[in-house]
Amino acid sequence: MLRQTSPMAPEPASPATGGVVRELHDRTPPMITQVISIVRRRRWVIVGAVAAALMLGLALTLLITPKYTASATLEIQRETGSFVKIDGVEQKDNVLDQEFYQTQYGLLQSQTLAEKVAADLRLADDPKFFELFGVRTTKMFPNGRARPGAAARAERLRTAGEVLLDNFVVKPERLSRLVAISFTSADRVMSKRVVDAWSADFIKITLDRRFEATSYARNFLETRLAQLRTRIDESQRKLVDYASRESIVNLPAVNAVQGENGATPERPLLVDDLTALNDELSKATADRVKAESRLNSRSGETTEALTNDAISTLRQKRAELSADYAKLMAQFEPQYPPALALKSQIDQLDASIGREESRVKNTISQDYTSASRREGDLQKRVGALKTGVLDLRRRSIQYDIFRRDVDTNQQLYDALLQRYKEIGVAGGVGVNNIAIVDQAQLPERPSSPKLVLNMVLALMVGLIVGGAAAFLLEQTDQGITDPGDVEVSLGVPLLGTIPKVEDGHLTEALQDIKSSVSEAYLSLQTNLSFSTDHGVARSLAVTSTRPAEGKSTTTFALARSLARTRRRVVLVDADLRSPSVHHLMDMDNARGLSNYLAGDDELAGLVRNSAFENLAIVTAGPQPPSAPELLSSDRFPRLIQLLLETYDHVIFDAPPVMGLADAPLVASQVEGVVFVLESDATQKSMAQVALDRLQNSNANMLGVVLTKFDAKRAHYGYGYDYGYGYGYGDRGGEHRADKPENA
Repeated sequence: MLRQTSPMAPEPASPATGGVVRELHDRTPPMITQVISIVRRRRWVIVGAVAAALMLGLALTLLITPKYTASATLEIQRETGSFVKIDGVEQKDNVLDQEFYQTQYGLLQSQTLAEKVAADLRLADDPKFFELFGVRTTKMFPNGRARPGAAARAERLRTAGEVLLDNFVVKPERLSRLVAISFTSADRVMSKRVVDAWSADFIKITLDRRFEATSYARNFLETRLAQLRTRIDESQRKLVDYASRESIVNLPAVNAVQGENGATPERPLLVDDLTALNDELSKATADRVKAESRLNSRSGETTEALTNDAISTLRQKRAELSADYAKLMAQFEPQYPPALALKSQIDQLDASIGREESRVKNTISQDYTSASRREGDLQKRVGALKTGVLDLRRRSIQYDIFRRDVDTNQQLYDALLQRYKEIGVAGGVGVNNIAIVDQAQLPERPSSPKLVLNMVLALMVGLIVGGAAAFLLEQTDQGITDPGDVEVSLGVPLLGTIPKVEDGHLTEALQDIKSSVSEAYLSLQTNLSFSTDHGVARSLAVTSTRPAEGKSTTTFALARSLARTRRRVVLVDADLRSPSVHHLMDMDNARGLSNYLAGDDELAGLVRNSAFENLAIVTAGPQPPSAPELLSSDRFPRLIQLLLETYDHVIFDAPPVMGLADAPLVASQVEGVVFVLESDATQKSMAQVALDRLQNSNANMLGVVLTKFDAKRAHYGYGYDYGYGYGYGDRGGEHRADKPENA
């Protein structure tokens, strides 16, 4: 078989197309640009998700039963202990404050408190209360009445407490002793009643708990006090009887201070005298030791010397002169006259200080002599009194035993009595450390549902769902929407992009040579002129992955564009299974390519002139039983040779590649193949398989033409169709309706 090939293989990508594509892909757009592009392409998916979420949020808001929240503010003070132990100020916070407040918050949410509130408000016996919160009451209220029995009521009370806790909220305010409590229900009066009862019961339970904590202590102290009173009576009788037998008479001490138990101390006169003299002796000894210590201390270090005003003044003056002398020594020699003068003054001050210290020393010596003499006299007198006191002690031993027994019992009795009084006051009065700062008010507006909040949440959910759906669709979308993806995904250069025509037919748009479609095909022709060393390939085949991708229209438009350049072009419809060229040219399909391939040698009768200058047409002809057999015969390359002898270019409208053997057979016999790909429709995997089949058949792939391109759906909006209508004003505007927004 003969094959029309050029001496030099085509370049992988023409300077006008491949280089631009590579340059675009070398500059990857930033993430924000990609996100905006996805949002722009999938905007209706996002809008639909947002609209659905907003409608659902509105419906739920309107269907949900309104609920009312009543709240109150409590102040919880740190416990200060017993009521009678008041120091005038509050106790300081310690490391246990956090534990204390967390305990209070836990008590506020206790099941016991909730059940007490339910009992006070008689909620356990109210079927409407349970129905208000959606609790089934069939077992608890058969026939609409409360089931009798203590066990049944306890169960209802427990259930009511759980319902209250489920709708009760404790919210402490940071860095304060305030805590807000709130209750939410569909009945605003019920919400206020529950909060008021909760506050009052919490205060009452706190006081009751403190009172109960002292109950056991009071009972114990009462028993002990009764026992001590009996023991005090017995010990006092023993003491009086022994004093009478031994003739021991003790008088209350003069100016004596009462003891802790209120009793006045009693002491013998002899003991008082001995005590007084012994105290004086101790003082005299202390004075003597002190005087001796001062006498033995070095001059100038005694208290008298240190506190002497004259010595202190002299020492201060000497320190000032010494400082001045030191400053002079830092700059001058000791023989410097001003330095000598200062040195003389310092020596005089030292002499004066010495004289004063000597005078103080003499005074201390005299004090020591006097103290020693006085100490000796007192020692003699104390020795004389010791004999009498020892005799009194021997007789008072048993007396003191009885006396101590009385005092001990009395002290125990007084201490327990005082503690009993304190516990009674603390338990009976107590210190209420819980205060209601703000009473609960009757809610005027429902706290839920909140229309604005729900709509904002619905909007956010809609945006998230819509964004996720858009991202998922983007990831699963295998279509090529951007011309820059052609070379990256398929490895074949891009020859051109054909814009999508929204209004009218594509062939009508081709009638206007200044339309965007005509400009696009002219650009395609220009790019093909760089594909070989002699310009546009003389024999071309145009194929696609599947039908309806714009293959036949592209073939016709390319042939017509070449014919306008005064080149002789013949358009051959090689799609023997589903011909379409005769429809485009409004011709009959009685005879055509299939006739020649079947053995008809009258080629001149098969080639027909068209309504366009320099453009001839060969239709497909009758559909043969087996198109691959005809296309694989040696008559097909012979036809190409015969046509090239007369025409400059032979362009074949080849059938689609997928599922057929026709397109590879045609592609293997021509000089170049143009692959048509529908934008945003044909999957990349299918297109890649089709290209692989063509390349395996030794087809010379010139590039890809992206048809039905919508610039608005391009990934990054580079403005591919910028030049299609450039410079023509409003002419042909009906064919440029799909120009990108940023073009």
